[in-house]
Amino acid sequence: MQIKVLSVSEVTQYIKRILSNDPILYNLRVKGEISNYKFHSSGHMYFTLKDQQSRINCIMFKANCEKMKFQLEEGMKVTIKGYISVYERDGQYQLYVNEIEPVGIGALYLAYQQLKDKLEKEGLFDSRRKKTIPYLPSKIALITSPTGAAIRDMLSVIKRRFPKVQIVVFPVLVQGEKAPDSIKKAIEAANTFNDIDLIITGRGGGSIEELWAFNEEVVARAIYNSRIPIIAAVGHETDFTIADFVADLRAPTPSVAAELALPSLIEVKETLTNYQKRLLLSITTKMNFSYNKLENIKNSYPFKYPLNPIYDYKQQLDGLMEGLIKQTNNFNRERRKKIHNIGDRLNGLSPLSVLKRGFCYAELENEKMLKSVGDVKPNDLINIKATDGRLQCRVIEVFKEE
Repeated sequence: MQIKVLSVSEVTQYIKRILSNDPILYNLRVKGEISNYKFHSSGHMYFTLKDQQSRINCIMFKANCEKMKFQLEEGMKVTIKGYISVYERDGQYQLYVNEIEPVGIGALYLAYQQLKDKLEKEGLFDSRRKKTIPYLPSKIALITSPTGAAIRDMLSVIKRRFPKVQIVVFPVLVQGEKAPDSIKKAIEAANTFNDIDLIITGRGGGSIEELWAFNEEVVARAIYNSRIPIIAAVGHETDFTIADFVADLRAPTPSVAAELALPSLIEVKETLTNYQKRLLLSITTKMNFSYNKLENIKNSYPFKYPLNPIYDYKQQLDGLMEGLIKQTNNFNRERRKKIHNIGDRLNGLSPLSVLKRGFCYAELENEKMLKSVGDVKPNDLINIKATDGRLQCRVIEVFKEE
C-alpha cells in the first residue's frame, strides 16, 4: 500500500483537527506562571505559561481580554481555561486562552487591589484635595437605582431630618456591565447644574460582584473630577470600594450618607435659638458696659471742666514767655556791655585818641604814613594831621638822628 504524500499545510491541518476533536485538549484548565508577557497594540495578549519542567505559548484575543478585571504581571501564578490548537503559519501548537484566574486570590479582588494601588499613586485618594461637605446644602443629587432600597432609605432619612431640602434623583444602573458608564454619565450630568450643592452616590449591600460597578476606574475618575462634593455610600459598613476612597466623604450605608449630608432641622432650630440667646446676651452686656462707660465719662473731671487744661497750658505758656523775655533782656544787656568794652579797647588803640592827647602824624603826598626821615628829602611836601585839621608843609632840611 502506497502512502499518500501530504503537503506541509495538510499535515498541519490534520494535526489541528486531531487536537480540536480531543475532548480534553479542547476544554482544559492549566496552572502555571506567566512569563514573556506582551500586550499587543491590536488588543491581544501574548505570553508563556511555564512550570519547572516545561512551557507553552499562549494567546488571548481582544474580546476575552476586555472581560478581564485585573492586569497580568510577570511571574504571576494563574489558572487558565482554554483549548489547545495549532497556529498553521508557524506549525506550532499553542494554548488559546478564554479565561484567567489568579492562583490563591480571586480575580475581582486582585483587580480591586491593582486599581487601588494605581489610583493611590496618582493621588486620587489624597485627603488634601478632598472638598468640604456643605453644612446645609439647598439641593442634593441622588445618583442610585430608582427601584432599590437605598433610595427609599435616603429619602426617608432626608424627609425626617430636613424636609425642606430639594432632591434631584439621577436614576442609574448599579450593577452589570453597563452600570459604570451609567454612573459616570450621571455624575457628569449633575455637574452641569449650577445649583446642586452635594451629590450622594451608592447602593445597598451585595456581593463583590454586585458592588463591582463602584470599583471601576471610570467611576473613580468621574468622582475625582467632580466639582461638586460627593458622598459615597456603597453597600454595608464592612464594604469598601474604590469609590469610597476617591469620594470626598465615605458613608458606611446610604442611610448614614443622608444623615451626614444634612443636619436635623430640630437641631438647627435649637442651635439658632441658642445663638439668638447668646447674641442678645452679648448685645445687652455690651450696651450696659457702654452705658456705664458713658456715665463715667460724663462725670469725669475733663468732661465737667473741659477748658481747664487749656487754661493750664495758657498759664504755662505765659510763664515760658516771661522767662523768654527775661532771658532775651539779659542776653541783650550782656551783649551791649561786651560791645562797649570792645569799643573802649578799640578806641584806646585808635590814632584819633592819640591825636587828642596833643600828638600829630605826618603823611606823604601819596597818603602813606611817614615813619622815617629817610622817606622824605628837602622840598618834599608832607601833610601834618591834627585833631581839628591838616597842615601842608614843605621839608626844608632833613636831620637824621641816631
